[in-house]
Amino acid sequence: MLYGLKTKRKQFYPAFKRLLDVLLSIIGLILFSPLFAVIAFTIYLTSRGPIFYMQERVGKNWQLFRIIKFRTMILDAEKVGPEISTHDDPRITNVGKVLRKFKLDEIPQLINVLKGDMSLIGPRPEVLKYASFYSNDYSAILKIKPGISDYASIRFKDEASLIPAVCDCESFYIREIMPQKINLYKQYLKEVSFSTDMKILFTTLKALL
Repeated sequence: MLYGLKTKRKQFYPAFKRLLDVLLSIIGLILFSPLFAVIAFTIYLTSRGPIFYMQERVGKNWQLFRIIKFRTMILDAEKVGPEISTHDDPRITNVGKVLRKFKLDEIPQLINVLKGDMSLIGPRPEVLKYASFYSNDYSAILKIKPGISDYASIRFKDEASLIPAVCDCESFYIREIMPQKINLYKQYLKEVSFSTDMKILFTTLKALL
């Protein structure tokens, strides 16, 4: 009987999680709107280019979507360097360094959550060319929506500092960091529940503060 109750909860949770995503993303967008406006205006004043940076990522069931972030790098940065950045990447603007340090560039992803591309909690969405290196693993991971935060986001909150500036950063990321992230994504898949999501959410907020 207890097993049946747990199974029903697991089946019900995706719909409940979507409701939470909608409610919390709306609340977040309202609460952060003054900060949103200040960041947008600062980016506009201090560097040439759009306020937002949109990049194609892989979502649930390998569906592509465009993730939304505040732009933290120079205009057309992807044309003069890899999609992976290091801690002292010269393409990062002065304002971008501050936004990245406090993860403020991630705030617009609440729009992705509201649209249904992402969830608040879930495996981080990856670039297609990187996910393709581990297609079997990602076929399992992408059975659920990607999220803004998860175990890997907390573990690798300062990921750029872990990538040596003198090496091939893309190869290093694929060989050394992605396997660790994938293991954490799979751990989340096994543990996904309301209590797990709340634990990750509060741990993320604590880490940011």
